Amino acid sequence: MPTSSVRIIAYEPAHRLAFRDLNRAWIQQYFTLEPHDHEMLDDPEGYILTPGGHVLMAELGGEIVGTVALIRETADQYELAKMAVADGHQGHGIGRALGEAALAKAREVGASRVVLESNRRLAPALALYQSLGFQEVPVPTDTPYARADIRMERAV
Repeated sequence: MPTSSVRIIAYEPAHRLAFRDLNRAWIQQYFTLEPHDHEMLDDPEGYILTPGGHVLMAELGGEIVGTVALIRETADQYELAKMAVADGHQGHGIGRALGEAALAKAREVGASRVVLESNRRLAPALALYQSLGFQEVPVPTDTPYARADIRMERAV
């Protein structure tokens, strides 16, 4: 099915398992699930949505094949987090579509800045973030992730 047929839709409770499973797959492939991962993946409604964040899902042919979250940090700053694309669908522009949709949502809700934390081992993801306009900044000492060795941000 052509990737141009991908639809970016808002998260619904029926997407909870897909959100969890898509993210667990990539995290466990490269790293270990950390306590902060469990907080978000086990309760996206309570951890992300209720405090004012957003989760977007990528749907292709009726199947959820990707996701991304925007976590509200302050009134005008959001963290782009938990971006995942299913193995068989990577490299076809779905991550870009999710990233662009997340930035559009950030603008829509009045954000002035979007930040993210990642790991240098995830070279394709970092290349995508750079192409979306993110630039590297120092990693804060209070990051909740042991695996975070790069922080990026951009104005929206």
